[in-house]
Amino acid sequence: MDLVNKSRVTIKGRITMPAQLRRKLGIEPGTKVCFIERGDEIIFQPVTKKYIRSVCGMLKSDGAVTEELVRERKRDEDLAKHENPRI
Repeated sequence: MDLVNKSRVTIKGRITMPAQLRRKLGIEPGTKVCFIERGDEIIFQPVTKKYIRSVCGMLKSDGAVTEELVRERKRDEDLAKHENPRI
């Protein structure tokens, strides 16, 4: 079962995160956080070393995408040269 904690938003938009959650998630003073809007929910994601390791490598590719983009760019340049030859 998920633990439910409550906090209030101050007039300046600040919230206090319960100490138990900060300790559990390794959130220390100065830890950056991301607020992710997902439908009607807000996900509060601390950017900790553990989180960075978990997403590391998500954007790696085998090079095929990059190669295709280079070919497409070359085609665009060739078309532009053909349509507007330099005088």
